[in-house]
Amino acid sequence: MKNFLSLLIIVFSINSYAYQNETVDKIIEEATENSQLENLAHELFDLIGPRLVGTPQMKNAHDWAMKKYESWGIPSRLHQWGVWRGWERGITHIDMLEPRVRTLAGRQLAWSPSTSKRGVTAEVTKAPQIKDKAEFDEWLKTIKGKFVLVSQNQITGRPDYQWEEYATPESFEKMKKDRDQMSEEWFANFRKTGYGYRDINKALEDAGAVGLISSYWSKAFGANKIFSARTEKVPNIDLNLEDYTMLYRMVDNGVSPKVKIVSTSKDLGEVPTFNTLAQIKGVEKPDEYVILSAHFDSWDGGQGTTDNGTGTLVMMEAMRILKKFYPNPKRTIMVGHWGSEEQGLNGSRAFVEDFPNIVDNTQAVFNQDNGTGRVVNIGGSGFVNSYDYLTDWLSSVPREVTKHIETDFPGNPSSGGTDHASFVAAGVPAFNLSALDWAYWNYTWHTNLDTYDKIVFDDLTNNVILTAILAYKASEDEDKASRERRIMPESVINPRTGRTMRSRGWPSIRKPNRDGTSSR
Repeated sequence: MKNFLSLLIIVFSINSYAYQNETVDKIIEEATENSQLENLAHELFDLIGPRLVGTPQMKNAHDWAMKKYESWGIPSRLHQWGVWRGWERGITHIDMLEPRVRTLAGRQLAWSPSTSKRGVTAEVTKAPQIKDKAEFDEWLKTIKGKFVLVSQNQITGRPDYQWEEYATPESFEKMKKDRDQMSEEWFANFRKTGYGYRDINKALEDAGAVGLISSYWSKAFGANKIFSARTEKVPNIDLNLEDYTMLYRMVDNGVSPKVKIVSTSKDLGEVPTFNTLAQIKGVEKPDEYVILSAHFDSWDGGQGTTDNGTGTLVMMEAMRILKKFYPNPKRTIMVGHWGSEEQGLNGSRAFVEDFPNIVDNTQAVFNQDNGTGRVVNIGGSGFVNSYDYLTDWLSSVPREVTKHIETDFPGNPSSGGTDHASFVAAGVPAFNLSALDWAYWNYTWHTNLDTYDKIVFDDLTNNVILTAILAYKASEDEDKASRERRIMPESVINPRTGRTMRSRGWPSIRKPNRDGTSSR
């Protein structure tokens, strides 16, 4: 009898191993031979577009995702976690009429007030060099009926890597020195106005400016960071660097360029805001969870593609494949598409606050955010035993995927840069699947260039395989992942500077902003 039981155990183990290998093989084959990533990308980025919280496009995206999940046989629902300032972007068209005619490249900033449909035509001016607040207040009397340039001039529109490659060392150093001096002088002049960054725009509005023109260059060709307007009554327009600096030089040289701006938008009042949740119900441990995580919202200068549309597509495609080849998971596999990450992780924080039972019974969270590249780093988020279970789960991922990945165990807890930090703060083993850069920070992160053409589909396929297998293995694990956390030291050595600095410690649980305000 003892020998018979031993034989049964061996047979069961062999069958289980064969089943696991077969499931992994099917995941890999489906991801590579029947990928739906391009279809999903077209529908989300070309047809729906960017997903600024509080806009109709954000709600359209939630509805689209739910329909997709339902078409795959995966139940989904919306989690309304708060309200936000509703706004809808309209048409932006900017033309210089004098001293010559030229259409300028730019767009209104998020939540900007609207012009009329006919637009506004006015001269362009900028603040002069001043001695003190009194002199600035005198200048304010001259800006009624004019557009005001509110960003500093830039000495070059070429990224530093080009200077480093093509310029002489002496020329590169001279440019950087001149640029630093220009920046110091601009900020020094700003301080003399007596206003802060938040109240100077109101002063310009109150003085009668018909609009503000800014340029937040991202230090890359054609790329500007696109955030929110800081005006309440007049439009705030961002111009590409080359057009902004042209206007700046004209004003500097005594020319008064005239510009026409049509910049329409709608203030929609207070609107509800959501997370999209979908799940494949577990059959053995349905009340334990593996959560796939990616924020759904974006800024709206481009299409919101690499931040974080690509992370969203990875999680959706992983769920589609898991449903097809792992329809009866041991634990429930859930996906969260969070709203308003860009304003302070609001959607994921609200989920943690609103669903404590799920959070308390979560095996692991896998989050992806930073761009289109293949995953190259996974840290243990400060969990002492993360090496044991993450290494085991990763062992089933093909070498073609894992050979690119560096691991760091137990690693450090997140400081709060993306949504897995909401779960880490609650003590959940949550891991960020950090991607290869692909010039993300300068070219696509929060810029007007964050568009479909920047997608690297081979890298996304790599990430789908990784995510689906990690979810499968975490679900199948006989053991509950340990939540023991490392003791954070009071001070640490900065590896870059060698200096001792205070440890950030574990992130604290922060309440979400549910009322349209921002914590950033």
